[in-house]
Amino acid sequence: MSDATYIEDEILTPPIPETMADTGVSESLVEQLILKTLYFRSETIGRELSLSLGLKFSVIEEMVEFLKRQHLVQVRRSLGMGNISAVFALTEAGRQHAREYLEASQYAGRVPVPLDQYATMVKLQRQKQDWLTMDMLKEAYQHMVVSPELLSAIGPAVSSGKSFLIYGQPGNGKTYLAEALFNIDPTPIFIPYAIEAQGMVIQLFDPIYHHPFDDPDRQQSPLAFSCEPTYDQRWVSIRRPFIVSGGELDLSMLDLSYNEVAKFYDAPLQLKANNGIYLIDDFGRQKVTPAVILNRWIVPMERRVDYLTFKNGTKMHVPFETFLIFSTNLKPDQLGDEAFLRRIQYKMLLRSPDEDEFLEIFDQYAEKNNLPYDLAVLERVLNQRYERTGKPRRRCHPRDVLTHAMDLLRFERRPWHLSEEVLQLAFDSNFVDTTEDG
Repeated sequence: MSDATYIEDEILTPPIPETMADTGVSESLVEQLILKTLYFRSETIGRELSLSLGLKFSVIEEMVEFLKRQHLVQVRRSLGMGNISAVFALTEAGRQHAREYLEASQYAGRVPVPLDQYATMVKLQRQKQDWLTMDMLKEAYQHMVVSPELLSAIGPAVSSGKSFLIYGQPGNGKTYLAEALFNIDPTPIFIPYAIEAQGMVIQLFDPIYHHPFDDPDRQQSPLAFSCEPTYDQRWVSIRRPFIVSGGELDLSMLDLSYNEVAKFYDAPLQLKANNGIYLIDDFGRQKVTPAVILNRWIVPMERRVDYLTFKNGTKMHVPFETFLIFSTNLKPDQLGDEAFLRRIQYKMLLRSPDEDEFLEIFDQYAEKNNLPYDLAVLERVLNQRYERTGKPRRRCHPRDVLTHAMDLLRFERRPWHLSEEVLQLAFDSNFVDTTEDG
C-alpha cells in the first residue's frame, strides 16, 4: 500500500492507482485480464472494461492501444468521447490468445491486489487497543438479558481481539452471544476482490460472508462517465466480517482451495475473516480432534501471521487479524489438558440463568410479541416444571415455550392471552417426558 493511503471521515481508504506501477501487479497479468474480459463479452465499452478491471481507463489505455497495434483488439464503433466511449471487441487472433490464457486460469474479475498491499491494509484496519467501551457493548446486547458481570467478562476479550472460549450447557445462548458482537462496530473496512501472490490469483471477496456497503450496480454503471470513484475499485467496502464454522469444519477448509476447473484459488475462511470475527461453533464436535484444530492456530494466534500452501507445495504468509471465538457445550477438560487450554487467551463459562434472569427473558420475549400473561400463573407453572422436578433452566426455554404457545393460540383461534392451560400445553409439546416409556 502506498503512502497515499488516507483517512476520510475516520475511515481508511485504499488510494486509486494512477499508473500501472501503482497497481503493484505486472502488465502481463492486466493484459491477460483485458483479453479474457473481452472474450466473455461480444463487445465492451471502454468505460465498462475499466470498471470490470477496477482500474481507471487512463491506467489501461496505453495497454489497450498496444493490443490494438498487435491486432488482438479492434474498435467496433465509438460514442465520440475518445477511447473511453469506444466499443472494443477481440479479433480472431485476440480470441486465440484469450483461449490460451483461459487454459491457464479462468479468472476474469477485478485486477488482483498484491499480497503486500493487502497485508498493509489489514494491519492498518486493525482495531485500536482502546476501541471498545462498555456503552458500545451494552448497545450490542440491548436485545438480550445480560448481567453486568457477563459484560465485564466479555469486554476485555473482545477489546483485545485475542482468542476466546465460551463454554457451558446447550441452550444458554453461546452462539447468540457471540453473534451479537457483529453489531458492535458499524464502520466499514476494505477488502480486495482478489489477491495476487507468487503469480497466483486468490479470490477473497465472498458474497456469502462479506456484506458490501456500496451499491455494486451504481458503482459499475458503464454510462456514469462523470462519476469518479473515491477509492481503488479493486477493493470493496464491507462490514467487518463475521464467519461461523460448525461441526463441518476440517483442516482442508483452513487452507487455500484450488478450483481444478477454474484454475485459481479460493481463500480459506480465516483469511476471509480478517479484521473481523471467526466463530468456531460446537468446538469439539468437528471431524478432527480439538487438539488438531487448535494446533493449526498456534502460530497465527501468537504471531498474527498464517501460512498457506499452494498446490505446487510452496507457501505464502498472510496476516492473521481475526478474533477467534471457540464455542462449546463440552467441559473444558474434555477438550484438552491445561497446557492445551492455555493457548486460548480468554475463557468464560456461560451459566444457566437464575430465576430472576429467566423471568426477565420470558417477559422480554412476551412483550416483544405483545402476549399478555399473569405473573402469578407463570411462577406457579415454573415452580411445577423446574423447582419440583430439578429440571435446569436454559436461556432458550422462554423463547421456545412461548413460540409453542403462540402457535397453539393461532391454530385454535384462542384469545391472545397466555393462560395456564396453554402454558402447560406449550411445556408438554416442547420437552420430552423421560418418565414414560412411550
